[in-house]
Amino acid sequence: MSLFPPRDPQAFEFTDILYEKSGWVARITLNRPQAYNAYSTAALQELAAAFQDASWDDRVAVVVFTGAGPRAFCTGGDVKEYQENYTQRPRDYWKYMCCFKQYIESITNCAKPVVARLNGMAVGGGNESQLACDLAVMGEHAFLAQVGTSVGSVACGGSTQWLPLHVGDRRARDVLFLNQRYQAYTSLGLGLVSAVVPTVKGPDGRFCTRLTNGRTYLADWNTDPWENPFESRATPEQIAKATTGRDGYSVDLSQLDAVVDDVCDQIVHKFFECTRYTKAQVNFWKDLAWHATAGHARDWLAIHYTSLEPYEGMTAFVEKRKADYVGLRRRAAAGGSSEFLWGPYARTCPRCGAAGLPAEFEHCGKCGAELTAASAPAAASTAAGEQPAG
Repeated sequence: MSLFPPRDPQAFEFTDILYEKSGWVARITLNRPQAYNAYSTAALQELAAAFQDASWDDRVAVVVFTGAGPRAFCTGGDVKEYQENYTQRPRDYWKYMCCFKQYIESITNCAKPVVARLNGMAVGGGNESQLACDLAVMGEHAFLAQVGTSVGSVACGGSTQWLPLHVGDRRARDVLFLNQRYQAYTSLGLGLVSAVVPTVKGPDGRFCTRLTNGRTYLADWNTDPWENPFESRATPEQIAKATTGRDGYSVDLSQLDAVVDDVCDQIVHKFFECTRYTKAQVNFWKDLAWHATAGHARDWLAIHYTSLEPYEGMTAFVEKRKADYVGLRRRAAAGGSSEFLWGPYARTCPRCGAAGLPAEFEHCGKCGAELTAASAPAAASTAAGEQPAG
């Protein structure tokens, strides 16, 4: 009797993910469509448990990882959770990053190939999640993007490590610095995904994209780079209408599922121990980049969560406004504090003696006494007329 008996997926009683196993395939679905499948702290723990179970189950040959619904594969961490919890308790963000690190490693260390079924956008940590997978099949309506430098974070949960391996150094910097969206066929051309499948249907019920030579999807193994594989192709306008359900357009994932099933079937019909060790060998550069930087990233991000950039970026996201990027630059350029919302902890109350009061406070937070200019070093204050960016 094995010391690692297979478990019934229902026994886990997951709440944020769906988990099923049948026909040599384990399917793990991030089930938070109301949050565009952003992962919560609880979801990370559930995902890691599911991937480990699938890794050890000899009845599983391949794992399919996807998101619920047609809009999003995964949009990374739940920014509302970040803003409500981790900007308030940055030490807990270190613990959160332990959960995230365990989750990512549960994918890369999984004994079975993991196929990302990109049913919608993969943004931020969602793109990092699909980069952690071995193969990725993408619906044409989806896109990939990184957003770290736009929301007060750094994409060092996989993208800074692995994008240079996938697309080269210069293009990786394009993705990480500029935070542009990369549409499906562009992502295929860059080597970010394995295949792209038509998913946009028009009012006539037909797929807007039709491919030549009887193909139902595009991949390196079925397409000559010198040919035009399109009879017709969904336009950006048609994709936008389909993802919002306007004017009779819709997203149909049936062909995506057929291609994912075909990829899984190809993996099932290979020797499993040879496949497992092939993954271990191919992972060398990914593992090297990851393990050299992930622990450092966890600690730096936890420290950075005490500063103004994540406060402003994530508060702006929650409030649905544009972050005041230039305001922070102006504060720093004027000699003020771009690290603290109300300046560094520089003042002392002349009445009650409370110390460590923010430099821009005009009254003591403990006794309410007015703070005089003499209670803070001149260099601690921002320039006259400057307002906090938050």
